Amino acid sequence: MFKRILVAVDGSKTSLKALDKAIDLQKLIPDVEIFIICVYKHHSLFEASLSIGRPADMDIPDKVLSEYAKGVVNHAKEVAKDHGATKVRGFVKAGKPSKVIIKFAQEKEADLIVVGTKGTNSDKDGMFLGSVSHRVATHAKCPVLVV
Repeated sequence: MFKRILVAVDGSKTSLKALDKAIDLQKLIPDVEIFIICVYKHHSLFEASLSIGRPADMDIPDKVLSEYAKGVVNHAKEVAKDHGATKVRGFVKAGKPSKVIIKFAQEKEADLIVVGTKGTNSDKDGMFLGSVSHRVATHAKCPVLVV
């Protein structure tokens, strides 16, 4: 059935619910490997230079975002292992989240993508799906479970 499940996390409650579902599936299908991915938006040095107020020793936005994404992935891996997950790998990528998730799923030959309905950038706008989950569900080449 499934051999590789890709779970997209961003630190939001719904992404951790998505992770829980992937763990539940792994318990039903023990040979399943879970790939956890956190995608951060790439900022060029030009974009960073446009900031009106910045401290003297400003970090490059990509560095800060990358470190944050690594923390999100490491936390998700710990949660997964605490809940009994066995085969778990974490990845951090830069780019447009929906495109990166879809491309990464294809590269890793994921059989299923699991995403939360809304992530950290979604406000309470009354929409059922956030933009990332909507794009992933619409364009992915494999099944997508939206939690």
